[in-house]
Amino acid sequence: MNCSNDSTIGIIFLIIIVLLHLYVILHHKNVGYVMGVIEIENMEFYSYHGCYREEQIAGNRFLVDLVIETDLEKASKSDKIEDTLNYQQAYNIVKEQMSKKSHLLEHVAGRILDALYVSFGEITHARVKVSKMNPQMGGQMERVSVVLSR
Repeated sequence: MNCSNDSTIGIIFLIIIVLLHLYVILHHKNVGYVMGVIEIENMEFYSYHGCYREEQIAGNRFLVDLVIETDLEKASKSDKIEDTLNYQQAYNIVKEQMSKKSHLLEHVAGRILDALYVSFGEITHARVKVSKMNPQMGGQMERVSVVLSR
């Protein structure tokens, strides 16, 4: 074989590899995986979180937003609760964690994420926002919030 034929064979081989990669990418993009997002917004709780004694005695109003990314392919086809991440259970986890006193919103948000990942192995990403409404910080404000994600 001469150098010209070797180059031609190399180029053909490279084109075949690129076409195979494109086929795999396009084929898998549309098959068997529907990434979905479940959002539970403005869950309201009266809880006892805060660094000051008064906050842990009197309590305050809190809002929690939750965003969970997971594969929803099976549920989108079957219409069965057992094929999805049950957001009633997710709400109950948030409610349970909000009922436990903490000094910091960061701690509450971290506990919520920990409990969600323990209960739902199918989560690919989760984001939680915990907001304390009308915090006593020496000025007028609607809320202070902490957002954690993993």
